[in-house]
Amino acid sequence: MAKIERLAHIGVHVRDMDRSLAFYRDVLGLQVTDDDSAHGMVFLSSRPEVEHHEVLLCGGRTVGEEELWLQQISFRCPTLEDVLEYYARFLEHGVRIEYTVTHGNAIGVYFFDPDGNRCEVYWPTGLKAKQGYLEALDFTRPAAELVEQVRLSVAEHGEDGYVDTRLLSGIDVGSEGS
Repeated sequence: MAKIERLAHIGVHVRDMDRSLAFYRDVLGLQVTDDDSAHGMVFLSSRPEVEHHEVLLCGGRTVGEEELWLQQISFRCPTLEDVLEYYARFLEHGVRIEYTVTHGNAIGVYFFDPDGNRCEVYWPTGLKAKQGYLEALDFTRPAAELVEQVRLSVAEHGEDGYVDTRLLSGIDVGSEGS
């Protein structure tokens, strides 16, 4: 049965990035591990050698009339097979899936809980890739093929990061991958 190893990180929307960054970095003592200013994201960790980020700060606390707080809750799995099993379980139970992706340093599935909160289960690949890094993956493919696709992608884009804008635009790339 698929297993979650631990709560890994949360993402929060902030009103003032500079103020929030100063708090998490200077007051709490978290280290900035990546900064994707183009997409309004800063990644922080208390243990960067163990976990790339434990907190993700995202600009844009409000969208129209709606105030956003939670960006995501992420759970780390011990194996890729656990992530793939969760994906199958989500399909079986009608869980709304946002996308199946790699961040270069991880492979995961984003989904929504019954209250519409975005969540993620992921497996760390052990590869280093500048964040933000977001590329669609086809979870109907075997685990070994997914790992090889990610390895090749990181070899090409790991230094600079990569964002598949189709995913950010809400275009359903489904199981077509990238």
